[in-house]
Amino acid sequence: MKLTKLVVQLAALLSCTSWSALAAEPAQQLGLATDYEANSPTIEAVLGYPGGSRISSPEAIEAYFNALAKAYPEQVQVHSYGRSWEGRNLYYVVISSAENMAKLGDYQANIAALSAADSTSSKQAEQLIKSMPASVWLSYGVHGNEISSPEAAMLTAWHLLAATDATTQGYLDQAYVFIDPVQNPDGRARFVSRYYMTAGLEHSSDRLSAEHNEPWPSGRSNHYLFDLNRDWLALTQPEIAGQVDALLKNMPLVYVDLHEMGGDTSYYFTPEAEPYNPLITETQRKALWTIGENNGKWFDQHGYDYYTREVFDAFYPGYGASWPLYHGAISMTYEMASARGHKFRTKDGEILTYGDGVQRHFIASIATIETVAKERQQLLQSYWDYRQQAVQLGRQSKQRYWVFNPQQDAAAARRLAGLLTRHGVKVEQAEQDFKACGNQYAAGSFIVDSAQPAYYMLRTLLDKDIAMDADFIAEQERRRKNNLADEIYDVTAWSLPQMFNVSYQTCAKLPRVATVAAGTDLIKPGQVNQADANVGFIVPWGDMNAGRFLTAALREGLTVKQSDLPFTHSNGKRYPAGSLILTHADNANLAAVVQDLAVTSGAQVDGVNSSWVTDGPNFGSNNVQRVHAPQIAMLWDEPVSSLNAGHTRFVIEQQFNYPVTAIRAAQLAGANLSQYQVLIMPAASSGALQAALGERGQQNIQDWVAKGGVLITLGSSSAWAVDAEFLSSALESVVQTKAPSHGDEKRVEGLLFKQREELMHYIQADHADPYWTAGVITRLQVDQEHWLSAGVKPEVFAVTVGNQIFRPLTIDHGRNIVNYAGPNEVLASGYLWAENQQQLAYKPYLMWQPQGRGMVISFAQEPTYRAYLDGLNILLMNAIFAGASHASPLR
Repeated sequence: MKLTKLVVQLAALLSCTSWSALAAEPAQQLGLATDYEANSPTIEAVLGYPGGSRISSPEAIEAYFNALAKAYPEQVQVHSYGRSWEGRNLYYVVISSAENMAKLGDYQANIAALSAADSTSSKQAEQLIKSMPASVWLSYGVHGNEISSPEAAMLTAWHLLAATDATTQGYLDQAYVFIDPVQNPDGRARFVSRYYMTAGLEHSSDRLSAEHNEPWPSGRSNHYLFDLNRDWLALTQPEIAGQVDALLKNMPLVYVDLHEMGGDTSYYFTPEAEPYNPLITETQRKALWTIGENNGKWFDQHGYDYYTREVFDAFYPGYGASWPLYHGAISMTYEMASARGHKFRTKDGEILTYGDGVQRHFIASIATIETVAKERQQLLQSYWDYRQQAVQLGRQSKQRYWVFNPQQDAAAARRLAGLLTRHGVKVEQAEQDFKACGNQYAAGSFIVDSAQPAYYMLRTLLDKDIAMDADFIAEQERRRKNNLADEIYDVTAWSLPQMFNVSYQTCAKLPRVATVAAGTDLIKPGQVNQADANVGFIVPWGDMNAGRFLTAALREGLTVKQSDLPFTHSNGKRYPAGSLILTHADNANLAAVVQDLAVTSGAQVDGVNSSWVTDGPNFGSNNVQRVHAPQIAMLWDEPVSSLNAGHTRFVIEQQFNYPVTAIRAAQLAGANLSQYQVLIMPAASSGALQAALGERGQQNIQDWVAKGGVLITLGSSSAWAVDAEFLSSALESVVQTKAPSHGDEKRVEGLLFKQREELMHYIQADHADPYWTAGVITRLQVDQEHWLSAGVKPEVFAVTVGNQIFRPLTIDHGRNIVNYAGPNEVLASGYLWAENQQQLAYKPYLMWQPQGRGMVISFAQEPTYRAYLDGLNILLMNAIFAGASHASPLR
């Protein structure tokens, strides 16, 4: 016996108000009719409840896909690509016809050949395009509290496998369907657990109910509280790094990231809003339109509202819905109005249900699969053309070769080379010295040849600046003048070399030089020079190899000293400020431990047979401090930014390899903080921090600092440090550009406006905050005569977001260690409003103010922003570890 009609099955799977209210002939209303295999495992049969009647946990969803794989072994494969931080399986599912699935290995080899436009011939490509299936990758649930799409993933898979109609089976004959059902299982698990803790006898549709107001940090982010849809550049999180590996292996032609948005909206799909990234080709834009147009037909058939070309642009490349574009695929975002629970009352009084979201995401998924199947040959042809064009553009480029010199920062250069390789970019490492770009390069330098199929990807990641369309910018300036919000969706700058603070040159030509593939390793094992040295060892400071060595040594219990000043050792080598000193006199069994730490950290360690220094401080100088292993506390939970808290904890724990203790604000009021040497305040609004800590909490922190604690404030929490009088600075309003204020009189002197510009100038507010900046890369200047800047280059880069501008500290209160560059140099990449650019010039980015035995160290912005800013890691390490060693608590 066969089940009849798709929507009859769906009605059983999705018990929700809007569906049960359909007329007696639901098949006619939905416009879909098919029979299903009687023994196909439904969601209810496997999980014990109809689909859409309960928000499924990550474990339940995985169990369902395993059941499908068991029921359809010839058509379904489940592949793992990693584990989440909390140990949950990360996996994708491949579904196609039995014939295609038997040749999945052949498909992977063929798509790799089609991708290799620098080695595959046009004739070979033509044969592949005629014969091989297309492919589509559907990714669901990257944000854990966007709940409906993973349920739709189960329904989509079931429909593809169980439907017996020729149309559906034709999709599988023409295409492989890759499904990533739950990109963020840790965040979803957090949401599901907390949601059902709040549910009562009946689910509430009231947006005021606890069901619709998640506690900190919400289920959106993963374990380390990252918005995973912003991790596609740095690839720091396993959920995204593993997915990128899987994408490069299978290289789908179409990629869709299915999301949720505010419940008062409808449904969004491609084409995207302006501006488009200029590295997206016209052919890709046309394909996005084709997919969106077919989606629109399906939504019209079902009477579903939708919109396109608004809000969600295609400029910033760091989303899942953007990253595949730069390898030649077609990728896009779908967004469904979210019930954020079982049901939600919209502003119009309608009840939006969980099932509504599942239903629409299912329809969008099937509509997209249909387009891919119908456009199989065109998609393959366009993909090949894109990769060919990439190689040709690279060969023609006057900046064909990119050369990275690892001598200035070996750790950052190695990480950048490994990260580019993980993005699918070919990177070579020189095995001999060579001269290029007018410079001499040592063996070990990294070379990227633009004449490769990943040309667009490497340009996206490496270019100093990618400009938004001039007409779009002009429209944003017009909107601002009329007090309308700008339409910039995310950051406007993301250059990896700048954020990693890695210098490079570009050349049109390069001499023949022996090279090897750089590989995907982010850390090159270090080594000890003169391991049998009888006095001790010196580790030059200034990169994360040395930073990892320091934290590992401290956790091993070694005695480590650090020089505040540069020095020249009797071995003839000059060591920068911050260099580490370890002696046999202070440490037992030192040589063996140092050898192990060098290998794992990547550090280059010099053994020395003498402590004699010919210039600079000796090992026993007061300018050489012992680095005590600090206990680090971090303010956690409300009211701090969950993203900044998570980013900062991740950088310290996973990149510095050092533990952090999270403490909630409520505990700080009466807590004994004497066991901690460092307290980090992630970004939070000043008013919220004051309310959370109260006078008692602020006084407790003040007393702790005075007794020798190091308080580090990040981003907006530095404004609290000003308001609470921890920091003798001030936040600036916008610079006044007009004469008198408007006044409050009922009758005032008349005005004459001869030009519209005079009117626009007049209506500016007398007092206002600087205009909000979406996100740019700014150039910073470093005062190198302070231990906080030890090992830091004279110029570094940071991401600047928002409108927070601080007055410099006066010299009697402290030091401005890092400042923004001058008005003509401060903007390194992105689009910055002209008045902000002028006002930011020379203002402080990092401030240091001593207080009693302790100190306050305040960053004007977030140095751990999205874990992008590897170039600022040493600055943060100095704040934590050198800060603790320069404080004077009673030990």
